[in-house]
Amino acid sequence: MADDLLDDPAGLDAADPSGMLRAVASSAGQVREAAALCVEAGVGRLASEDLPRSVVVLGMGGSGVAGDILVAVAGATCPVPIVTHKGFGLPIWVGAADLVIAVSFSGTTEETLATLDEAVRRGCRLLVVGAAGSPLEMLATRGRALFVPVTQGRQPRASVFALSTPLVIAGDALGLLSCSAEEVEATAVLLEQLASRNRPTAETVLNPGKTLALGLSGMLPAIWGSSPLAGVAAYRFACQLNENSKTPAIWGVLPEAGHNQIVAFDGPFAGGPRDIFADPFEGDAGDRTRLHLVLLRDTEEHPAVARRATVARDLARSRGVDVSELVAEGLSPFQRLASLVALGDWTSTYVALVEGTDPTPVDVITELKAAVGR
Repeated sequence: MADDLLDDPAGLDAADPSGMLRAVASSAGQVREAAALCVEAGVGRLASEDLPRSVVVLGMGGSGVAGDILVAVAGATCPVPIVTHKGFGLPIWVGAADLVIAVSFSGTTEETLATLDEAVRRGCRLLVVGAAGSPLEMLATRGRALFVPVTQGRQPRASVFALSTPLVIAGDALGLLSCSAEEVEATAVLLEQLASRNRPTAETVLNPGKTLALGLSGMLPAIWGSSPLAGVAAYRFACQLNENSKTPAIWGVLPEAGHNQIVAFDGPFAGGPRDIFADPFEGDAGDRTRLHLVLLRDTEEHPAVARRATVARDLARSRGVDVSELVAEGLSPFQRLASLVALGDWTSTYVALVEGTDPTPVDVITELKAAVGR
C-alpha cells in the first residue's frame, strides 16, 4: 500500500535511486552556498551602479523559474519592470540601459545561449548564473558579465534555490527589493525546518508532504495561488508534478482563476468521492480521475482575494472536489515563497514514489532535445 511505502525509509530510498529526496533536502544548503558564491563573485558591487531601465531574465524550465521568483520577491514596489523571457529572440526594446540576467544550470541551454549572445552584441549590462566552464560562462566573459557559478550534481529543477538566491541578492544590491543577508539566512533556517518536517523518516501522519501526496495521488491537481507570490509557487508546484511525478496539473492565480478555471468544478472531473468498487467500464466511469484543488495561501493577500479564496474553497467542497489549503510561512517575501516552493518539491517527489515512478529521469525532454539537435 502507498502509505506503507511512505513510512518505510528504506523502501523510499530504494524507489529513489538518483536521490531526488536528498536533492530536495539540500535547499537550505543551496541558499547558503549561493550567498557565499555571490560574495566571491562581487555581486555586492551592484549597489554602486545605477538602476537599470528594466531587468530581463532569461532561462528555461528549472532554471527559468528563478526569474519568476525574482519577480515575486520584488513585488509591486519594484521601481523598474522585471520581465521573464523564456524562449528565443531578445525583445527589440532591450538595450544598453537594461540589465539582462541569464540563468542556465547546465550552461548549455540552447534558447538561453542564443538570447544571451544577442544581449552581448547589444551591449546590455549582464549578470549570468550557471555552470562554471560552460558555454554560458564563455559568453559571460565575452560580455564582461558578473558570473555566479552553480554547483553541479543535481537536476536543474532540484537546484531552484541555488539558481534563484543569486538573483534575490542581486536584486537587493540594486534596490529592486529588500532582502538583507540576515533575511537570506532566515530563509535557509526555515528551509531546514521544513526539511525536518518532511524528511523520509518522519511518519506520514506528521509529514505535510507525505500527507498531501496521498491526497493528490491519482488525482488531477488544480493549484491556485492567492497572490502573485503564491502564484509563482503554484506554477512551480505544477511543473514539479509534471517532471517528478510525470502527471498533469493545472495552475492558476486568484482572482483570475475565479473567472475561468473555477467552472471546472461543474465539469466531468468534479463529483463525489471515488467509489473503489465501481466498474471503470460502466458508463458513469466511477473511478475516473477527479480534481483536487490545492490552495496556496499567502499571508499577505488582498482582502478581496482572501474572500474569493474562501468562497472558492467552499464551492469546490460543495461539488465534491477535494481541497487542500496550505499557508505560507515566514515574514519576508523570500521566506514565504520558499516555504510554498519547498512543500511542492517534497510533495511532488512523494507523489512520484507513491505511484511507483522514479522522480529523477525526464526521458522525453532528453528525447526532444536529441531529436531537435538532429
